[in-house]
Amino acid sequence: MSLRDATTGSEQFRRLARRISFLLLAEATRDLPTKSASVQTPVGPAEGRRYATNIVVVPVLRAGLGMLDAVLEMLPQARVGHIGLQRDESTAIASQYYSKVPGGLSDTRVLMVDPMLATGGSAVAALNLLREAGATDIHLLCIVAAPEGVAEVERHHPSVHIYTPVVDKGLNPHKFIVPGLGDFGDRLYGT
Repeated sequence: MSLRDATTGSEQFRRLARRISFLLLAEATRDLPTKSASVQTPVGPAEGRRYATNIVVVPVLRAGLGMLDAVLEMLPQARVGHIGLQRDESTAIASQYYSKVPGGLSDTRVLMVDPMLATGGSAVAALNLLREAGATDIHLLCIVAAPEGVAEVERHHPSVHIYTPVVDKGLNPHKFIVPGLGDFGDRLYGT
């Protein structure tokens, strides 16, 4: 089964989205500083490494929730914020209906998760909110992107790192990614 396949049901869609999220997360955190740490095994101490920076993950509601569990499984110490944006289907303009992010973002790696980067309008609006909250180190993780969305984020927030496994060919007249994979939230939740 493929995440893009129109016949993939919600249960399988969630599993595939989770797997892709793990891969994106590994790439987005590989440059994080670490520090020495040790744990006691049943037969003695074991030396290892832990992240040496604060991490906040911010899903853009509702589709971003499909990536959140994967991030928290890999980074259980991460704090979580939420940004709620709703896209007007006729204008493709995003309006905010909710925002709650942890404080102290200036010395934190912020991982914004939003699986679809189409026009870039929602991403830019969410990034604006994170910047206003003090975030300086922001990484955007998305599963599918359109060149228009990437360009819009780069134009407004050139220091934001974008992680995506694919940049599709573009947007259709209704501002949906082509070939894309449909409405991520609807496919995720079976609505």
